[in-house]
Amino acid sequence: MQWSLLRPVGLVPAALVLTTIAASAEGGKSAGPSEFLLVAQIVVLIAVGRGLGEIMQRIGQPSVIGELLAGILLGPSLFGWIWPEAQQAIFPKTPEQKAMIDGVAQFGILLLLLLTGMETDLKLVRKIGKAAIAISIAGIVVPFACGFALGEFLPDALLPNPQARVVASLFMGTALSISSVKIVAVVVREMNFMRRNVGQIIVATAVIDDTIGWIIIAVIFSLASQGTLDVGSVARAVLGTLAFLVVSFTIGRRLVFQLIRWANDTLVSTAPVITVILLLMGTMALITHLIGVHTVLGAFVAGILVGESPILTRQIDERLRGLISSFFMPVFFGLAGLSADLSVLRDPYMLMLTGLLVVIASVGKFGGAFVGGTIGGLNYRESLALASGMNARGSTEVIIATIGLSIGVLSQNLFTMIVTMAIVTTMAMPPMLRAALAQLPMNKEERERLEREEFEKRGFIANLERPLLAVDESVNATFAAHIAGLIAGMRGLPITVLHIGRHAKEQEKGRDEEQSHEAVVKKAADAVSDHGNGDVGSVDVITRTRRAELGETIADEARKGFDLLVVGVDKVTTTKDRFDRMVEDIAAEFEGPLAIVAARGRHLKQPMPDTLNILVPVSGSSVSKRGAEVAVALAQAGSGSLRVIYVATTRDKGAQRGASRGLSQEAGILKDTSDLAARYEVDITTTLRVNRAPEVAILREIDTTDVDLVVMGVDRIQADHLSFGGVAEAVLRQSKASVLLVSSGEAPQVPAEKA
Repeated sequence: MQWSLLRPVGLVPAALVLTTIAASAEGGKSAGPSEFLLVAQIVVLIAVGRGLGEIMQRIGQPSVIGELLAGILLGPSLFGWIWPEAQQAIFPKTPEQKAMIDGVAQFGILLLLLLTGMETDLKLVRKIGKAAIAISIAGIVVPFACGFALGEFLPDALLPNPQARVVASLFMGTALSISSVKIVAVVVREMNFMRRNVGQIIVATAVIDDTIGWIIIAVIFSLASQGTLDVGSVARAVLGTLAFLVVSFTIGRRLVFQLIRWANDTLVSTAPVITVILLLMGTMALITHLIGVHTVLGAFVAGILVGESPILTRQIDERLRGLISSFFMPVFFGLAGLSADLSVLRDPYMLMLTGLLVVIASVGKFGGAFVGGTIGGLNYRESLALASGMNARGSTEVIIATIGLSIGVLSQNLFTMIVTMAIVTTMAMPPMLRAALAQLPMNKEERERLEREEFEKRGFIANLERPLLAVDESVNATFAAHIAGLIAGMRGLPITVLHIGRHAKEQEKGRDEEQSHEAVVKKAADAVSDHGNGDVGSVDVITRTRRAELGETIADEARKGFDLLVVGVDKVTTTKDRFDRMVEDIAAEFEGPLAIVAARGRHLKQPMPDTLNILVPVSGSSVSKRGAEVAVALAQAGSGSLRVIYVATTRDKGAQRGASRGLSQEAGILKDTSDLAARYEVDITTTLRVNRAPEVAILREIDTTDVDLVVMGVDRIQADHLSFGGVAEAVLRQSKASVLLVSSGEAPQVPAEKA
C-alpha cells in the first residue's frame, strides 16, 4: 500500500496512546460520567474513522466502510483484545458514560436520515413509475421471506427474548431486504451512471426500498414496544404512519417550503434556514414517536420535504453535509462497529451461521431484484446490474441493526452477524456493479438525453432557483411580468414580485385582480404548462412592496439568495442615451444576473402576447451564448419563432470556441446555436451578416422581419454609469421591437472597444 494511503491515519496510534493515558488519569478522579472522556471518544472515532474512510475511498470503496471498520478495530475485536485496559479506559461500559456518547450517535442517526431524505429524488421515482415499484416489491418480498424464515429457525441462544421470536424474525427479514440508498447512489454517481436509464432505475428502486423499509421498521418498533402481537397497536401504527405520510406530502410539503423561505427572507440571525430545518426534523421525529413508530421515519420524511423545497437546496445541502459527514457519521458508525465483537466468529458455529446469513442475504436480494427487473421489463444485462447494485446494505443495515439492539430485539451476537453481513455485501457491491454497468451499451435516445442534460448542467436557465421581479405600475412592468412568468413556468420556480413604485401599494390595490403583476406571472406560467413545455406550470408567487429608499430595498432583497433580477419599469432610458436613474440604482445594488425589459411596438398595446417572435444576436462569446439560451427558453415557453443572427464585435474576432472543425467561425457558431435549439425542439432561422457593424446588422434584421423581441446577452462595462457597451445602447435606443438585455452578473469589465 502506498505511503499516501497510510498518511491520513499516521497519527492515530500516538493519539490513542495519549488519549489512553489522559483517560486513565481522568478516570481515576471520578467514577461518574466524564465530559473529558466524551470528547476523547469523539476525537478518536473521528480520527480513525475519517482516516480509514479516506483509505477506503482511494481503493474504490464507500467511506462508511472505513468508519465501520474503525469501530470494529477500536472495539473488543482488536484493540480490546490486544490492550483491554486501554480500550476500557477510553470506552468504559458504565451506563452513564455510554449514554453520553449514545446521545450524540442517536442524534447523528436523525441527521443521517435527514441527509438521505434530501438526496431522495421523488421526480426520479415518479418518472420510473410502476416499473420501479414492481422491481422494488419483488426485491423486498423474496429476501424478506428468506430473512423471516431464517429468524424462525435461529437457535434460542441467539435471541435475547425467545418468546418474542416473531418480532426478531421480522427484524431479520427487514434487515435482509433493504438496500442502502446512500451507498447505491454514491457508487452509481461515482461511475457517472446516475443519469443512465439503468442507473435511474437502480437509485429509484433503492429509494422505494428505503421508504418501505422505514415504514416496516416503524411498525416493528411498535410491535417490539408492546411486547406482543397486538393487532390494535399495529393498526394504530400503520394508520398513524399512513396519515403522517399523507399530511406530510400534501400540507407539509408547502408548509416546509414556506417556513424555509420565511426564515431565509425574514430572520437576520446566523444560518436561520439550518435552524428551521433542524427544528422541522426534530418536530417530525417527535410526531412519529408519539404515533408509535421510530423517530427515524420522521427525520427521513423531513429530509425528503426539505430536498423538495425549490429554493436554497444546494446551499442547505452543502452546509449540512460537511457537519454530518465529518462529525456525526464517524461517531455513529464507529459506535456501531464498537458494538460488534468479531471475536465471536472464532467459534466455528458462529462463523458458519454468519456465512449462512451472508449467503441467504445475497442470494435472496440478488435473486429477488433480478426477478423484479425481468418482470419490470429490463433485459438480462440491465437486471444483472440492478441486482448487483441492490445487494449493498451499508448504512441502512447498520441503523436497523442498531435500533434492534437498542430495543432488545437483537442479541449482541446477532447484531455482530448482521453488521458483518452489511460490511461484506457492501464491499462486494462496487466491483460487481462496475463490472455489470461496464457491459451495458447506450442507445441513441439515451445518448441524446444525456448530452442535453450535460449541457443543461452548465447552462444558465437550468440552474436558476429563485428569480426576483422588480416592477412599477407601467405597461412595461406588465410585459416584464409576462417574461418572468415564462421563465419561472419552465421549471416551476417560486418567484417574488417586488413593487418599487413610490405609490406601489396603493396603486396595486387599485388594479384589477386579473391584471395584477402576480396574476400576469401565473397566467404566463400556466400557459407554459398548457403548451407542455415546462416541468411544472404552476408557480408560487409572493408580493413585497417598497418600504424604504430604492437602493436600500434592492440591497435588502439581494441578500436573500435571488439568482436573477428581472427589471420592468416605465422609463428604461433617458434622453442622454443612458439608463434611467431608477434602473441604475437597481443595478448598483444587485450583483447577480440582470434581465432588463424594454417593451416596444405591439407589446405596449398587448403586454401579455400569446406568442413571441424572437431575434437573438450571437457572436461566440459566453455572454451571447447566455442570451441565446434565454431566447431558446422563451421561444419554447412562448410558443413563438426564433431567428438567430451572427454578429461580430472587436472583442469577439478571432475567438472560435464555438466553431466546429472544418467550418468557418461564423457557420460554426450558428451551428452551435442551432444544436442548442434542437435540444429543446425549437425551430430557428439563421442569418449571417458579417460585413455590417453589429448594431446595424441587428437593426436591419428587425426592420426586415416580423420579430417583436430582441434578446441580447451583455456584459457590464466599466464606466461612471450603468453601461452594456455601444451595441446594446444603440439597439435599445433605436429598436422598434421590444428588447431584453440579459447580463452575466459579473464584475464590470474595461471596454476593449467602443462598439
